[in-house]
Amino acid sequence: MRQTAISFALAGLLAFTAAGCAVTRDQSTVGEYIDDSVITTRVKAKFADDSQVSAMSISVETLKGVVQLSGFAKTSTERNRAGEIARTTSGVRGVVNNIVIRP
Repeated sequence: MRQTAISFALAGLLAFTAAGCAVTRDQSTVGEYIDDSVITTRVKAKFADDSQVSAMSISVETLKGVVQLSGFAKTSTERNRAGEIARTTSGVRGVVNNIVIRP
């Protein structure tokens, strides 16, 4: 009985979550939204693991596989490294690097 109650609760949660996912901008499906979220997470994780990139200073957004980077870098090397990391991340179709170098 408890297993059945848990199964119904999980099914309801999944239905609510799928219905509640806000497909934004030009995303046509919930699946596409999830794929973009996974790509964003992968890029941010790689930034956190990289000693040349300040993950806290660079924002990452993904739309239809295209990653947009924004924020601030200390050097052009950091800016270029962030772009390289994003480009080599699985699922990325393109990168728009709008990172500004701090004066």
